Amino acid sequence: MWKKLTGSVLIVMAALLFAGLMPVHGEDEIYDAVIRLHVLANSDTAEDQALKLEVRDAVLEVTAPLLEGCTDRAEAAALLESSMGDIQAAAEQVIADAGRDDPVALLLGEESYPEKDYDSFCFPAGSYLSLRVCIGEAAGQNWWCCLFPPLCLGAASVPADEAEESFLEVGLTPEQYKIITETDNPGYKIRFKLLELFE
Repeated sequence: MWKKLTGSVLIVMAALLFAGLMPVHGEDEIYDAVIRLHVLANSDTAEDQALKLEVRDAVLEVTAPLLEGCTDRAEAAALLESSMGDIQAAAEQVIADAGRDDPVALLLGEESYPEKDYDSFCFPAGSYLSLRVCIGEAAGQNWWCCLFPPLCLGAASVPADEAEESFLEVGLTPEQYKIITETDNPGYKIRFKLLELFE
């Protein structure tokens, strides 16, 4: 009897763990709906970290108007792909103006991200389409944000109501937005941690 009970408990626990590791409630649609921005500094020196933020601002000056009005990720990705030269030129100009000659590499592709908390929302860990801006050795601390929908505003924070409107405009359901903002169901965060550990 105890063997049967123990076996049943183990099966239930395994099923719950498996369910916790799987994208549910729309997480997979979130991965497929957004584009992240990842700026990597040359190093962790104060000078390189400051330069990283200047490059970030230059990239956003190009991408913000470019992506304004996009209605889905495919359209946004195509626009980014066709504008890589302009984005690279903007980043390189900042570096040249600073009297530096660090190379800049741009990569638009899938990238694994950890769970990331922002002021108004939280993205689950997972694989996202990402625009990576690698400065020099790209060995310093990163700067991340959501490039599409366009929620990157440099050092500024995006108000929660504006973030929600932007996400819903590109097709996320209110339920999927609640996953990102962790509203109404704090249990989601545990599920994302399990997914991150599994990966």
